[in-house]
Amino acid sequence: MRRQFLLPLLFGVLLATTPGLFVPVDGVAQVIKSGPPTCPGVALTFDLCPVRKGSGYDQPLMDYLITHRIPATFFMSGKWMAKHEAEVDHLLGMGFFEVGTHGEVHAHLPVHDAEEQRTEILGPVKRLREHYAHEATLFRPPYGEYNDVTVAVVNMLGLRFVQWNIESGDPDPTASAEQILARVAARAKRGSIIIFHANGKGTHTRRVIEQLTSDILPRKRLQPMTVSELLNCTP
Repeated sequence: MRRQFLLPLLFGVLLATTPGLFVPVDGVAQVIKSGPPTCPGVALTFDLCPVRKGSGYDQPLMDYLITHRIPATFFMSGKWMAKHEAEVDHLLGMGFFEVGTHGEVHAHLPVHDAEEQRTEILGPVKRLREHYAHEATLFRPPYGEYNDVTVAVVNMLGLRFVQWNIESGDPDPTASAEQILARVAARAKRGSIIIFHANGKGTHTRRVIEQLTSDILPRKRLQPMTVSELLNCTP
């Protein structure tokens, strides 16, 4: 009962304090973890989180995806975009790629209040709109962390809240390519949304994606799709 009253109150406060920025949608935003089980596809998604060391961009992985025209969805943080303007522009120009957002500074959202969460979520959305004329519609929370406030803010911003149902674990420095591939291959099925990283933290990501797209998915009669293609898929 308490939650039933708190969420409408939160909507009212957000609308009153930031008029014109919110585009409410009907009901509470659904946290999407997979697509329809009738769809013969999977969504390959890649987080682009800010990094302290390294280039922050997995060029070999990107080269493979582009050369083979493999559909993929990238969730970019604002801090990452600020350091990779050319890469952002390049990815937006690929017709078989899709770009969503991943928070401004990759903050732990549940420890922040509604206004702070709004600022974190809205930052990269505004950057894409103002600097690249791109209207982002997909959002993934940093670290996959969220609470009821996060869901309410995402709903008020009119974004689609995208998580995953298969975690590759590719940033784990102790995991081999074989281990990552086995984990993904065992769980991949119709409608799966798989999370990888394209910021260079996945040492074996390029190799895993190559084997996954050239061998595992074809054998399972699955094809890569963007998140939006997967969610709109009809068999």
